[in-house]
Amino acid sequence: MNVIKTALPGVLILEPKIYKDTRGAFCETYNERLMEQAGLPTRWVQDNFSLSRKNVIRGIHYQVNNTQGKLVRVTHGSVWDMAIDLRRSSATFGQHVGVELSGENCRMLWIPEGFGHGFAVLSEVAGFAYKVTGYYSPADERTLLWNDPEIAVPWPVSQQEAIVSEKDQQGLAWQQAELFT
Repeated sequence: MNVIKTALPGVLILEPKIYKDTRGAFCETYNERLMEQAGLPTRWVQDNFSLSRKNVIRGIHYQVNNTQGKLVRVTHGSVWDMAIDLRRSSATFGQHVGVELSGENCRMLWIPEGFGHGFAVLSEVAGFAYKVTGYYSPADERTLLWNDPEIAVPWPVSQQEAIVSEKDQQGLAWQQAELFT
């Protein structure tokens, strides 16, 4: 597995080896030994899956108190996935990175605790799977406004084409958001 550092310390792109032949392709989506070598958690408490259509934007989500680290991947289709540093004490506070994840490239993104997360669907349909280090807690869930001009996430979907849930449309602006110390 190739581990690629991003501009945000701790946020990593994981590229598993892909084996292809006339039948199709195979890749490992989780290998405890390789995760340990990369310095990632090996204890997961919950697996999640979403199915979304083209131009759907999900996020920017995070949890306070009951924080979660996330190992995200796409089972089929493609998304532009992003993480934003929400730790006030961090040198990269407020900065974000994005990467394309697809069923074809088998890439995964590790998003540690203290970061917000979101994605935009690029293909007609995308299956999105992720492991988390902490249980979902509705009382601790927070949402940043996906199109807040202050954080200026470069979504690959126009505001006119974006399909955003009512909850995500009601996300808090950067200046009002509950962030980490």
